Amino acid sequence: MQSHKVDYEIFGDDMQLVEIELDPSETVIAEAGAMNYMDDGISFEAKMGDGSKPNAGLMDTLLNVGKRALTGESIFLTHFTNTGSGKKRVSFAAPYPGKIIPIKLSEIGGEIICQKDAFLCAALGTEIGIAFNKRLGAGFFGGEGFILQRLRGDGLAFVHAGGTIVKKQLNNDLLKVDTGCIVAFSGNIQYDIQRAGGLKSMFFGGEGLFLATLQGTGTVYLQSLPFSRMADRILQHAPSAGGSRKGEGSILGSLGDLIDGDN
Repeated sequence: MQSHKVDYEIFGDDMQLVEIELDPSETVIAEAGAMNYMDDGISFEAKMGDGSKPNAGLMDTLLNVGKRALTGESIFLTHFTNTGSGKKRVSFAAPYPGKIIPIKLSEIGGEIICQKDAFLCAALGTEIGIAFNKRLGAGFFGGEGFILQRLRGDGLAFVHAGGTIVKKQLNNDLLKVDTGCIVAFSGNIQYDIQRAGGLKSMFFGGEGLFLATLQGTGTVYLQSLPFSRMADRILQHAPSAGGSRKGEGSILGSLGDLIDGDN
């Protein structure tokens, strides 16, 4: 199925949203709960499946739903359609600080592999499936697990990631990356892992035990602040069960508790 041709505009810096412009009868699909606002004249419906195969039978639909369940995402995707006259707009927001990346799938070979929770929305006709990591080492230690998302089609898809986004073009190159910093890569890139140096570097270097390797010719998107890393930092500085807090400096934090009457 050929994807619908949609226009878009991205707003914001660290907390971005993408506004999709739909012509009459055009549709965009999105993860459940991603919608921010929409014009009157746009209808929406939660459906089992991405709609890329309108003539698919019941078994094919259930198989695709099962694949989405394996990624931990909702089995439903929301379809937003312009049922009015004239152009209408609907917007979708990222769930945490970072950037929204527009990807024209026809320009990168029609396929991209991305981390499980990266997909935000796409033009109708985009196939949203899963990609199994066939290498045991990469599955266990690669940070992304055995199951990644696969987006296929010829239209626009939008993914989101944390912090600053870096786009790399590989030309039969090898790129070593922190395992959590991979956002997406084109389908012809080989993904694997390798040890992070010697034993001393692995245990005391602060970079983890393994690094991801991306090799081949194609496009790679990287993020500076994976959500898991940000969540860990927040938890480290969150109040403990006893109600105490951690300040930017230990002495200042304790003085702050005394002034506030927490101690």
